[in-house]
Amino acid sequence: MKYRIKRQVLEMIMESSKDTMPNEFAAFLRARAGIIYEIVMIPTISGRRSATYMLHMKPIDFSIVGTVHSHPSGVLIPSDEDLHLFSQTGNVHIIVGYPFRIDSFRAFDRYGKPIEVDVI
Repeated sequence: MKYRIKRQVLEMIMESSKDTMPNEFAAFLRARAGIIYEIVMIPTISGRRSATYMLHMKPIDFSIVGTVHSHPSGVLIPSDEDLHLFSQTGNVHIIVGYPFRIDSFRAFDRYGKPIEVDVI
């Protein structure tokens, strides 16, 4: 499935990532008909080099399609830990990075392969 993300959701992610610096920001993505329209926050342990989701607190919600998290370093390449998370938590994963502009993101599928996510 090809995903798109609402501009205001991506802007909120970028602002939240700026506010969380120097730590990472993390959330889940909610979509309907391939359009990411909302983020879902659960308790997360956030540090300078990682954000750990409390996956046991993730709601059973089939509209959650993946994750989003920030890399304050600006490096938009998934780590080994990211790839492990991707394989367990949905089909679309977004990494945003410094300087947290609307174009400062990359998206990946559950295998870590880059995918295109259009901003609408």
